[in-house]
Amino acid sequence: MTEADGKRVFTCSVEVRWGDSDRLGHVNNAKIVEYMQEARIKFFRGHLPARSAVAVRKMDVEFLRPIKDSSAPLAIEVSVLHVGTTSFTIRHTIADKGGAVCAFGDAVLVGFDPATDTARRLGDDERAVLDGFRALTPG
Repeated sequence: MTEADGKRVFTCSVEVRWGDSDRLGHVNNAKIVEYMQEARIKFFRGHLPARSAVAVRKMDVEFLRPIKDSSAPLAIEVSVLHVGTTSFTIRHTIADKGGAVCAFGDAVLVGFDPATDTARRLGDDERAVLDGFRALTPG
């Protein structure tokens, strides 16, 4: 975890797995989304209350440069772009071992009630954590 201007950014390391690459030696785009999910889960487990259930509503990904086996370990930063009443948006930024940004993706997540399969309001404790990781600018 790093801090800039009083705002925290969650960072974790992810390895490129043997079966993640395609025939050209590049990590498959679907696997890159899995890396983002892995980082997001690590962030949630480390910072959100255990009872917090969320569901992905939307995700947009920009693939900027190929990720290869030799790119690892990857550093994935997770920061919060927006916090609403029932949803929030997080940004995942993937950099290779040399620090070059290879991809970034924004995911809109919704507080979720598994008993009713409907959206729920975010709790004050969840909002406080998310606000602590809010990026100063969305770019």
